Amino acid sequence: MDTHNLCQTPTTYRLLRLEYLLGLVVAGGFFVAHLGAVRWWVAVVLFAYIDLIGYLPGAVAFRRSGDGRIHRAYYVLYNLMHSLGFQGLVVAGWIVTVGPEWALLVIPIHLCGDRGLFGNFVKSFTVSFEPVPHPAVGPALRDFATVPWYAVAPAGPDVSATAPRPRSGAAPQPGEAVR
Repeated sequence: MDTHNLCQTPTTYRLLRLEYLLGLVVAGGFFVAHLGAVRWWVAVVLFAYIDLIGYLPGAVAFRRSGDGRIHRAYYVLYNLMHSLGFQGLVVAGWIVTVGPEWALLVIPIHLCGDRGLFGNFVKSFTVSFEPVPHPAVGPALRDFATVPWYAVAPAGPDVSATAPRPRSGAAPQPGEAVR
């Protein structure tokens, strides 16, 4: 959310996913509009290689692991292969060496689909490779998403004089959801 608060509420998470859904719609629209010009073998390979390298090895290791713990290299592979920056370099390299083509749109389609449709973003070493609720997240999120930030004692200088108040004039009650 910002440089001091590196967490999301359910609403901000959904808004972030919505942005990626918009990217998926735009990339998908251009792809569909140029279906006749798509080299399908290229599209299939470019779409699949991201998960063949970045997801499947970690998923197999996770399922084979008795306790769900796997080597950090699987997380790095996933994050690298699902990085907009890295895949942007792949697309740029393809354009320089092979030339531009509509099949390249499967890369943003894949990445935006993972984020927008499935909610999969970069994987942290602190959570399970496959989505499993972390025991500390639920209680922390309940506290974080229900306590108005200006009702919490500031960690630094007193900001209460500059903190915005609700427009209605009524202060929110403790436990009131922030959206």
